[in-house]
Amino acid sequence: MDMESVSLTKIKRTKTHQEEGQPSNGFESLPPEITFDILSQLPITSLVQFKYVCRSWRLIGQDPNLLEQYTSRTADENPCLIFHCDSPLRNELYFVDLHGDSYRDENQTHVVRKIRTPFSSSMPEYDVVGSCNGILCLSDSLYNDAVFIYNPFTRDYRELPKTNRYPDQEVVFGLGFHPITKEYKVVKVIYYYKDGNKGHHVRHRFRVPTQSEVQVFTLGSSRWRSLGKVSHYLHHCPAVLVQGRLHWMTCRPRYRTGRNLVSFDLGEEVFGEIPKPDVMGMRRCDYHLVAVRGCLAAAFYLNYGKMEIWVMKDYGVKESWVKEFVIRSHISKAIKEVNQSSSIAGSISKFCVKGRPVRVVCVLKSGEILLEYKSRALALYNPHTGKHKDLVFQGMPNWFHSIVHVGTLNQIHTLIGT
Repeated sequence: MDMESVSLTKIKRTKTHQEEGQPSNGFESLPPEITFDILSQLPITSLVQFKYVCRSWRLIGQDPNLLEQYTSRTADENPCLIFHCDSPLRNELYFVDLHGDSYRDENQTHVVRKIRTPFSSSMPEYDVVGSCNGILCLSDSLYNDAVFIYNPFTRDYRELPKTNRYPDQEVVFGLGFHPITKEYKVVKVIYYYKDGNKGHHVRHRFRVPTQSEVQVFTLGSSRWRSLGKVSHYLHHCPAVLVQGRLHWMTCRPRYRTGRNLVSFDLGEEVFGEIPKPDVMGMRRCDYHLVAVRGCLAAAFYLNYGKMEIWVMKDYGVKESWVKEFVIRSHISKAIKEVNQSSSIAGSISKFCVKGRPVRVVCVLKSGEILLEYKSRALALYNPHTGKHKDLVFQGMPNWFHSIVHVGTLNQIHTLIGT
């Protein structure tokens, strides 16, 4: 019996004793350090159930020492996966816990559960800006003005103040935490046309907005701060957080090849360029960024469905880029079924249009690489054997974008000091 089963069995027995009026033999009788050690090994879904046993157990679950120990331990475990589903009229969030390695057991059923967003009525369609230390940042995909900070496991949320809106604006967001300043910040880069009308620019595919403004909101403050203009035209892709810096690719300008890598230091609040490896894929536009074991990495596409992952071992040093993984082509069972049925369901999902054929989600504790195929299917790639394994969970949405999320029971106000 694993640690989770033992702990949950003890929870049920303690609850039964309390209902029958018998003295509890639960965690109250154990030294705090033992209690915290047991609870810190539970997946977030079990820890959420723990606080509903009784008042005293709920207080234990809110103990800052437990939350700190849980956060430090989960950093070395497999994360949760949150699925952002672009359903018609109203977006939805789902999650599955990859704690431990039971997700690889075909005899054990993992159920994808729905996350209820308490602000869905005011923001039915949204983009997931990012996940950081248990916090999700969601932005309104219709008007680009509403932004919410949300903990999906405590259902605690905050709406950030709205900012000035420009006609026909394009917005690039980022969420991050700086390990030295201990501050969470949301970065909002706004692009717009000086005359307020881009209609006469539509035919020019590579024409970019002429004006920009960078705004930063420090969680715990009361307003956005303007940092002025930015010289880079950032691509509308999720920012990758590494060493207190957010990273984006730039959009490819006309008559040029490749995309640059741009960082934003959350401490100094300045932009900078990151050197790229000298590989052919980097001179083209067919790659995406990802964090691999705390390092910045770039996954780019080769011919015949293959992919290479290059990792920057020493941050900021061009010579430290190394080719760490070569991933073979793969067509999952779910993709084959879609192709055979000629499904048109993808026409209602923006992920089908914007998504890459294959995207690196993360590298798991086992060393396997979790891949997302055409916003439709998941697969594990074992770099030692060179084999793929389709990963299927009960209740997975048809079309989705996978977000790596480390679950926590920390209230938002405790994280941001408000």
